[in-house]
Formats: sequence, C-alpha cells, structure tokens
Amino acid sequence: MAPIRGLLDGSDGVGSIVRYALERAKVDAPHRGSHQFRHALAAHMLQQGASLPEIGQVLRHRSPQTTSIYAKVDLDALRTVVMAWPGSAR
Repeated sequence: MAPIRGLLDGSDGVGSIVRYALERAKVDAPHRGSHQFRHALAAHMLQQGASLPEIGQVLRHRSPQTTSIYAKVDLDALRTVVMAWPGSAR
C-alpha cells in the first residue's frame, strides 16, 4: 500500500517516516526521528566492543565529547572499569 501522507515540509525524509511510524505504533520514545537509528547503532557497536573513537568515526562526530555520551549506555562494561571508593569494602 502506497503512503497516503507526504513527508513533513522542511524535514528529512527518514526522520519523518520514523516519527510517523512511532506515532502509529503508539511508541513513547525519548527521540522521535532518524536519531533512533544512530543511537541504536552506537549502542550495538559499543556492546560488540567498538571503541568510542571508532563509533565517533562511523557516526562522523567532529568532537570526542559528542561520542562520549554513548559511554553511559553500557552499564555492565562501565562496572568492569570502575574503581573501588577509597575505604570501601569493594
């Protein structure tokens, strides 16, 4: 069935499609657009062992700080590098 609704004026085509699909599926997502795909890709790459510089290169980030937001995604990986608090039992 062909789409019966055009893309939103002034927006990217993929973002409009994702936004509309999320609305139809009644999905309450923090981001509504093509960013969903970028975030999912970065999270998957991180889970598979890619470094943040590698992820930044794929996503074409200009700054390492932009890519660093994905470091908080993989909590299990972060737990392996956390240091014990001085004086704690850990």
